[in-house]
Amino acid sequence: MKPASPTILTINGGSSSIKFALFEAGKTLCRSLDGSIDRIGLPNATFAVKGSEKFSRPLAVPNHTVAVNVLMDWLEKRSDPDALTAVGHRVVHGGPKYFEPRRITPEMVDNLRQLSPFDPEHMPEEILLTEAFHRRFPDLPQVACFDTAFHHDLPRVARLLPIPRRYEAQGVRRYGFHGLSYAFLMEELARLAGSEAAQSRVILAHLGNGASLAAVRHGKSIDTSMSFTPTAGVPMSTRSGDLDPGLVWYLARTEKMNSKQFNEMVNFQSGLLGVSETSSDMHDLLEHEAQDARAAEAVALFCYQVKKWIGAFAAALGGLDTLVFAGGIGEKAPAVRARICEGLGFLGIELEKKRNAANEGVISTATGSVAVRVIHTDEELMIARTVCDVLGLG
Repeated sequence: MKPASPTILTINGGSSSIKFALFEAGKTLCRSLDGSIDRIGLPNATFAVKGSEKFSRPLAVPNHTVAVNVLMDWLEKRSDPDALTAVGHRVVHGGPKYFEPRRITPEMVDNLRQLSPFDPEHMPEEILLTEAFHRRFPDLPQVACFDTAFHHDLPRVARLLPIPRRYEAQGVRRYGFHGLSYAFLMEELARLAGSEAAQSRVILAHLGNGASLAAVRHGKSIDTSMSFTPTAGVPMSTRSGDLDPGLVWYLARTEKMNSKQFNEMVNFQSGLLGVSETSSDMHDLLEHEAQDARAAEAVALFCYQVKKWIGAFAAALGGLDTLVFAGGIGEKAPAVRARICEGLGFLGIELEKKRNAANEGVISTATGSVAVRVIHTDEELMIARTVCDVLGLG
């Protein structure tokens, strides 16, 4: 009887969601299903699965503890728990210590707990998820895949923050995020366009609910828009992106806003939602921009800021050879891509309208000197690949 292929579960925990996928690790990785538990702690939470199984049902999940137990109960009911070979977790922040994927140990969990102040929106829940799986499946190997790892070797001038040096000793520096997505995109770029293209001057634009850009040369990140936290950089669905730091003191004086309230505002009430006052969803805003000036301004601000970062990173790279759009907005919003690229002909960026409208893989003209690509990113597949590498599977 042929032995079963290793089965890898990937976990991507967010502040109000748990996304997961199952992969069979044979000669190649084969995804059998995707799923998510969304709106954790909110009304109308849902548990949905698609792939070899398909369903969507409402849930009452007041917190991540309840949600992860629902997921583990479902995994146990659908198959023999021993069928699982390993679990791979996306861990948002590795801090200064963790920059390579590795098997999770009790010592690592203790260290990650100390890193929680670096990202209080994600780290506590991610630690909770690893501990819950360890309690239920104590012999199941778990691997941490750090979202900051891709940017670990940033040049020192890009890492430094212009604040007193003593904070650097405490680990306060530019880290950058979306690293799993960027690592996947660089592998895909090499596969689609060849190693020479992947080794050239590349800007990656991961534009989704969270949005960031990275400048890559010789396959290495040399700069990125997110910084010490994922709130920095371009405006996002509900995150502000970069702000004047003097705003903290101004709002403390005029509105008696404390640090917790400020953090809530810049992470959950700002960006597209804050400017439009109606929606954090780019699709909704594009639909209503003709009738709603606030929606139009939110879209315009997003496109303008992304365009500025492309210009800045082209300067840091000393030119540009490839621009890659990815993420929900980057992959599915031709109008946004067109507005971002408008006026960037001086860099060699020229879009072919029909290709862009069709979301084709290459959307630049034959005459433009910069190849502009749309690549579907896949953080879950990257996690599964990483688990295989760390544990020697498949």
